[in-house]
Amino acid sequence: MSWLDRLARPARGPANGRPRLNIPEMPAALYAIGDVHGCFEQFQLLQQQIIADARRVEGPKVLVMLGDYVDRGPQSAPVIDALMQPPPAGFTRICLAGNHEIMMLAHLANPGRDNGWLELGGLATLQSYGIDASLYADAGRRERQALLDAYVPRDHIDFLEHLPVLAQVGPVLFVHAAAQPGLTLAEQDETVLLWDRQALAPLPDDSWDLVVHGHTPSPQPVIAAGNINIDTGCFATGILTALRLDGNQKQDFLRVDVNNPS
Repeated sequence: MSWLDRLARPARGPANGRPRLNIPEMPAALYAIGDVHGCFEQFQLLQQQIIADARRVEGPKVLVMLGDYVDRGPQSAPVIDALMQPPPAGFTRICLAGNHEIMMLAHLANPGRDNGWLELGGLATLQSYGIDASLYADAGRRERQALLDAYVPRDHIDFLEHLPVLAQVGPVLFVHAAAQPGLTLAEQDETVLLWDRQALAPLPDDSWDLVVHGHTPSPQPVIAAGNINIDTGCFATGILTALRLDGNQKQDFLRVDVNNPS
């Protein structure tokens, strides 16, 4: 039985909502990676950094992915492929849903309806699966459905459909976008968790000490009272960032910058 299977306590949300994970015990080392957005090269390099960094740590190690694996960058399909593989040796990996996964799934369920996904990076995702973006943009619903059936693997869709929407590990809450202070994990609004930019707690909540999130890009990590944003806009800046927390919540950052490699 894995560390996650042994300790995770599901936190019930809405009956038709996504899973919510509550893991009361802090691991020896806890890493989180911000929005990847199809930047497979940066993801591979950053994961290698994390593996090397964790060699000095004895005990359980957890890697949390904060969502938005697809769109905008050129290699969304390889990113999903990689996340579906077993985690690095010695790690437990938790992959959360982001709003771009939700938009992608909505489009796949009804490709004839325009939900804005194609213009928000969806065409780049389709190209990463081998679909001609200009052909797809001009196609009707039936033609689009045929292309999706031919090129987008069913197991990728299944993976995206089952991503949890939050994970609390010890006193640290991980979400894609934001969390509402004063509400339990079960009471958190899924729309806020995936989309909001305003609802972040200005101070630690009684239920957690720290919220770690992405969703709102910034050239550098943003550290505020009670929350840390690690979305460094990789698709535009070339910078992908990870946060490291040890068992005492000591913070450090790792990053890959393909435009300025060290």
